[in-house]
Amino acid sequence: MGEPTGFMKYERKVSGYAPVQDRLKNYDEFLTILSPEEIKQQGARCMDCGVPFCHTGCPLGNIIPDFNDLVYRQQWHEASQRLHATNNFPEFTGRVCPAPCEAACVLGINEDPVAIKQIEMTIADRAFDEGWIVAEPPAVRTGKRVAVVGSGPAGLAAAQQLNRAGHLVTVFERADRPGGLLMYGIPDFKLEKAKVWRRVRQMEEEGIEFRCSANVGGNVPTQELVDDYDAILLCGGSTLGRDLPIPGRDLEGVHFAMDFLPQQNKRNAGDDVPGQITATGKDVIVIGGGDTGSDCDGTSNRQGANSLTQFELLPQPPDLGKYPRRSERPENTPWPNWPVILRTSSSHEEGCRREWSILTKEFLGDENGHVRAAKTVRIEWYTDAASGRQQFREVPGSEEEWPCQLALLAMGFTGPNQEGPIKDLGLELDPRGNVKATEYQTSREGVFAAGDMRRGQSLVVWAIHEGREAARNVDLWLMGQTNLPSTSAGEFAVHAGA
Repeated sequence: MGEPTGFMKYERKVSGYAPVQDRLKNYDEFLTILSPEEIKQQGARCMDCGVPFCHTGCPLGNIIPDFNDLVYRQQWHEASQRLHATNNFPEFTGRVCPAPCEAACVLGINEDPVAIKQIEMTIADRAFDEGWIVAEPPAVRTGKRVAVVGSGPAGLAAAQQLNRAGHLVTVFERADRPGGLLMYGIPDFKLEKAKVWRRVRQMEEEGIEFRCSANVGGNVPTQELVDDYDAILLCGGSTLGRDLPIPGRDLEGVHFAMDFLPQQNKRNAGDDVPGQITATGKDVIVIGGGDTGSDCDGTSNRQGANSLTQFELLPQPPDLGKYPRRSERPENTPWPNWPVILRTSSSHEEGCRREWSILTKEFLGDENGHVRAAKTVRIEWYTDAASGRQQFREVPGSEEEWPCQLALLAMGFTGPNQEGPIKDLGLELDPRGNVKATEYQTSREGVFAAGDMRRGQSLVVWAIHEGREAARNVDLWLMGQTNLPSTSAGEFAVHAGA
């Protein structure tokens, strides 16, 4: 800790946003970057708190106080090394992670927390600008071949770790570009794809092979991987969107969010997208109040929606500001847990009506079979006396009809697609329909799983954690010991296998 009173001298400050009218004209990132002196001051706000609870919030075990202090001391190269020791892709998490580390910050008990996410992003960007991020191919190859299926954050992290352990890694991606949800799920205005490509290029220079348009279990037989590779790691994600089986679901204009969002990313990349789903001139209803719904909001506004409304089944959380003090937090999510509070994204701020405790009952169509309206009812939540569970009931007389020519279903994901490797390899599933994997190894020896496919729908930072941990377990299984670090333990030691 370089400045003991820094947390008393400096207020929290993070990147601002370009004006709404400017950023809606394109799909570029719209952050206004802080100066080096401002970032130094933010690093100085990190306290000598004794027990850094920020570690409990970070799945990656990032050594947060250390890199905060290094930024304060302007030792940027060392800060980059410290950050990359636990996080393969801080430029991704520094942009799209909701920062549970900040929710657990000790300073956040009674002040605004340290701007950890802001500092992380700035370190990563400066490392690229200064040319510190270079290919790190292994000095020695083991001769072992590993197939990684899926190139989202879990697959990329696992591939990089396995390659650095000396294995020959091939990444299979069913899309035409690598990156998974980083490439085709997250809009460009939240994560410019050039930042994904530069990591892919680095990994290619390290010796990792990417095979795109390679659908394992489809145009690439699963048995080919079994025959040609010493280990298989499945990182295919949780891709089955939660559906809404109500009357009118089959009308034209009712789509899953993940049919809508990737098409705009493809268009931004220069692709021709015949029959693209667009919000232009339409009354748009987004069903689901999470990050995916917010991404639909931002994209719909950029496409020129006539109106935009977002429905959420749950009641509106308390509006306590971005950083509620410990005394203000809801009783069920006390510090240092992630608080359940009202969160307003940049996309919401760009123009979006938000409706809470509302249930969509039916989609109404026109004479051409296209959706024209959504029929809803208000609900009220209560605790069932017998089970103790939260349930809801409809409010009599609260039926409404909403104009709608485009409905986007963004209600989360129910699990991985079981067609393909899961079915071909006869893998056992857990009660939630995810791939069951103990120490990341599935019910079939030599086949591992990580990320949302194993864990269920989660955050990018958890996917990177899963990828790193899975890589360590694959390496341990292949070699009997591993030098790869344990994210969970934050260790950098040799672990012997049984």
